Amino acid sequence: DGDVAGLFVAALCKRIRRSVSRGDRKTVSADALTLVTSSPEETERLGRAMAAILTRGVIALRGDLASGKTCFVRGMAQEIGAPLAVHSPTFTLINEYGDARKLYHFDLYRLHGPYEVEDLGSTELFEADGLCAVEWAERADGLLPDSRMDIAFEHAGDDQRRITFVNRAILPDGWQETLLKTL
Repeated sequence: DGDVAGLFVAALCKRIRRSVSRGDRKTVSADALTLVTSSPEETERLGRAMAAILTRGVIALRGDLASGKTCFVRGMAQEIGAPLAVHSPTFTLINEYGDARKLYHFDLYRLHGPYEVEDLGSTELFEADGLCAVEWAERADGLLPDSRMDIAFEHAGDDQRRITFVNRAILPDGWQETLLKTL
């Protein structure tokens, strides 16, 4: 099992490095990075990598239904050692994962705007110790901290997802390289 996982990671990193040299799967700017994943497993792997380099803070997830947001959070939960299966908390609105390290997973899909998010009384979790992944983050605009990671998910054909990370002063310079090395 570990050998298969190791081969998968090695193949994923090799594919990303090869495509980086071709320029078709990675775009980097000063505080942004765009990658294309080809499977839910690759999207989860990116989530694991992000949780490995960002130990606390808000990650604002934006994208259409089935664009990979929950797969990404599933990977984050795996990285912190959460024993439970991760699902989108559409009806409960917030799930908490982890023991020593916490992950708060918000799904704001059913809410209509910041006033409803504020009414939940859970915005203090945006400043909590641990990671806070917010799906449908646009519904919390104005409530999220200025220092955060914004991640946009887009369908890119078949199982491919275009995932754009925008660092809003939550990670230091060079975070893109660190993220890619963590894959």
